[in-house]
Amino acid sequence: MDKTYQLSKKGTFGASIKIVPVTTETETNTIKCLEVNGTDELHILPQPTLPDLSNFKFIGEHLENNLVVEKWVSISRDGETVSKYTMWLYKHNNVNYPLRYQMNGYNSLLGSHFDSYIIMYKSFIPSKPDPSIFNIDGLKCESFPGPGIDYVYSFNPMMEFINNYEDHVDSNFEKFKKHHKKNYINKSEHFVRKNNFRQNLRYIHSKNRKNNGFTLSVNHLVDLSNEELKSMCGYRKINNDFNGGQPFPYNKSDFTNLPSEIDWRIAGAVTAVKDQSICGSCWSFGTTGTIEGAYFLKHGERKSFSEQALVDCSWGFGNNGCDGGEDFRAYSWIEKHGLPEEDNYGSYLSQDGYCHIANISNSYLTKISGFVNVTPFDEEALKIALVKQGPISIAIYASLKSLTFYSNGVYYDKDCRNNPMELNHAVLLVGYGELNGEPYWLVKNSWSTHWGNAGYILMSRKNNNCGVLTSPTYVIM
Repeated sequence: MDKTYQLSKKGTFGASIKIVPVTTETETNTIKCLEVNGTDELHILPQPTLPDLSNFKFIGEHLENNLVVEKWVSISRDGETVSKYTMWLYKHNNVNYPLRYQMNGYNSLLGSHFDSYIIMYKSFIPSKPDPSIFNIDGLKCESFPGPGIDYVYSFNPMMEFINNYEDHVDSNFEKFKKHHKKNYINKSEHFVRKNNFRQNLRYIHSKNRKNNGFTLSVNHLVDLSNEELKSMCGYRKINNDFNGGQPFPYNKSDFTNLPSEIDWRIAGAVTAVKDQSICGSCWSFGTTGTIEGAYFLKHGERKSFSEQALVDCSWGFGNNGCDGGEDFRAYSWIEKHGLPEEDNYGSYLSQDGYCHIANISNSYLTKISGFVNVTPFDEEALKIALVKQGPISIAIYASLKSLTFYSNGVYYDKDCRNNPMELNHAVLLVGYGELNGEPYWLVKNSWSTHWGNAGYILMSRKNNNCGVLTSPTYVIM
């Protein structure tokens, strides 16, 4: 575990120091001292874990868990925003002990809350700390690799909550808007987007501090609300009834000849990462992905097929355009009508459009003769199918923010579900392998190259994480 120090007397303006194990290409888990110096604008001071109560008013007291608890409140106003800070404390041997501290922010113009957090105090020692705990064990400190104002998140995350400090939020939000060319229609939307950004930024850095083996980062989705993020998960499984696919033909002996890793991008069977945008059309991208792979394996040529044609035209087979669908329903439509290339049908619109498949000659339509359900919950079967048949359409559970803001590493979240009826996002499986001894599936998403590792994620093969093994399919061409 790392240690952080806020030393006010080190240097002219103080310094933030972090003792942390560092692993590079030439060293492994070397304990190092990293230092960020204070500035004239921001002096480094010891970080209190208790707020300054000088402007708080005593409201009253109540009985809680056999303790007489006092309630102290401070309210501040800035334009249309009102922030209410509440401290609960109790006395023991004439000494005040903190119980919890809560902030609630309200925007009177929008009529909604914009922020809320609670700090729980599980232990408190009302005495001066031993000065020796501030010693850094004689280590020679070196500069941190370019954190800028971001050091607040990793060196001193309490600063935001106790000191109401938000310069780091302002700075990062401005960088985010510039990088992703974000323009908001009015002041109200700007306020809402910035608050979404703030909450998601806290989440990203809180997860990264846990060192879970994968890293989250700010991407183009970080200013979206939970409802908007949910709308991008458009895989809609209605029931567990038979979907018309053929069973997967394989035997266990096939498994002995499999390569230790495979990446269909290297072979050329995978097109560039696409962007479904704010439209629940992921099912169409999983479908075109496996067809693009099958076409490459059969003809040795890579083509990009039209998701928009599926969004516009497959309603009669049970799909609902930007409001969700399933790959097998798209396969059934393609068996009957054929699938045009993107160049022939027209660009992806990220919205429901008018179907014009009738305007395209049959010679420009690619047909399939059926599809196969890879044996579910069987890692061996999925690896065999992937090696022999090319990229596979799969469904995953994508409602966790740890996946939304994934950046790199092997992703595993114990809360990621794998029940067939809970899967809500269609993606494309294009490979497998190991990273630092961790087996993974290589998955292509449809949330643009701004997401993940240039549009891809390494998903752990442990415990059917997120449902990769639950509902895989490929087409017969």
